[in-house]
Amino acid sequence: MAEIAPLKPLRYDLTKLAAGLGPVVAPPYDVIDAEQRAALAAAHPHNIVKLILPEGEGAAKYAHAAAELERWLAEGALVRDEQPAFYRYEQTFTPPGGGAPRTRRGFLGLVKLVPTDKGIVLPHERTLSGPKADRLELFRSTRTNLSPGFMLYSDPERRLDGPLGQGERLAALETADGVSHVLSKISDPAAIAAIVDGVASSSLLIADGHHRYETALAYSREIEAGLAESARDPRAEHLWFMVFFANGDDPDLVVFPTHRHVHSLPSFSMDALLEGAKALFDVRELEPGTPPDALTKLLDERRADHALVACAGDGRTALFTLRAGVDLAAHPVLGACVPALRTTDIALLHMGLLEPVLGITREMQAAKSNLWYPQDTARTVAEVRAGKGQVLFLMNGTPVGEVRAVAEAGEVMPQKSTFFYPKVLTGLAVHTLDPARRVAG
Repeated sequence: MAEIAPLKPLRYDLTKLAAGLGPVVAPPYDVIDAEQRAALAAAHPHNIVKLILPEGEGAAKYAHAAAELERWLAEGALVRDEQPAFYRYEQTFTPPGGGAPRTRRGFLGLVKLVPTDKGIVLPHERTLSGPKADRLELFRSTRTNLSPGFMLYSDPERRLDGPLGQGERLAALETADGVSHVLSKISDPAAIAAIVDGVASSSLLIADGHHRYETALAYSREIEAGLAESARDPRAEHLWFMVFFANGDDPDLVVFPTHRHVHSLPSFSMDALLEGAKALFDVRELEPGTPPDALTKLLDERRADHALVACAGDGRTALFTLRAGVDLAAHPVLGACVPALRTTDIALLHMGLLEPVLGITREMQAAKSNLWYPQDTARTVAEVRAGKGQVLFLMNGTPVGEVRAVAEAGEVMPQKSTFFYPKVLTGLAVHTLDPARRVAG
């Protein structure tokens, strides 16, 4: 189903980086604040943040990014690697909240851009127009795909582990968050062919980078519209998007929870919430001030019961578990969802509590006017108990299988439904978008 290809990317010339890749790479652009941008830019004259978040205002910043890229190419900071290759990328990390170290494995490559209604590339969340407009201007000015998306293929039998285990190590680094990153180059033609064929049997679920994918698709259509029919080539670079691919069936690929912290409602009553929740949930009040680690353990133990925990500012804490035999199809909000969505914890919270009980409409949710989306359980529990906001809902992470089932049904999930950790670094490779250049294959 999915068509992928190896990269022939621009890469940093490692012979010119005495400290390795660490000082020149960056997290995804959409998680970098002004303070972190300044620190990254100061780390090295060629830090990739200067391209993905260029200086200046309006059109000037995009022109600045293009000029900076041209200068780096002229200086030889970035060089072309014409040998087709996939790039194995391993990230070893300690899960948020603690636990045994894990290693997430995947590879950087290219995917053929196709509309998301074809059932080949599957989105699971809606996108916003603002971020897409910004990224499209950056595509136009630099004519490059600087930041990879993140997609999941399905390989339950782990058939690709063999070919993906080959390759030459290029770089290893550790980022400030304690994550270890290892990049290796897989250039053996037989291994490349096996990887291409293995992924071709699967659809691809967008884990992260929905805006980037839709922007790349829009840019490719712009370029195609300006080409004569005779000049069009299905393997032209601008028709392909750079992606970090990971096996959605890998047990070390975990979706961590993003909680919901409610604030700024005109009025809030914990008693009213507990009463309203009884339409769908069995409600049990817990000891006031129950420690965060005990709440996390309880959520995990009651995962099969679609457990949620509500923490109020006065210390009151309650466990919600889905009532046995409740008819979700008859629910006024959940009943309108496809079955794969209505049985997810995230839908039960958003459409079974936030909207009908607390009055936080979908428009209010999209505007983020009454919701914060924290990921640090201990810190956020402490904050709500110290008086920040009104009520905090803790939840389990959404399993990858549930996300895929919703996407395959043609539905999207509420925003911030997934939290894939760690983030994929930007700057490991850069894919150019030249219609006169062909991808390998």
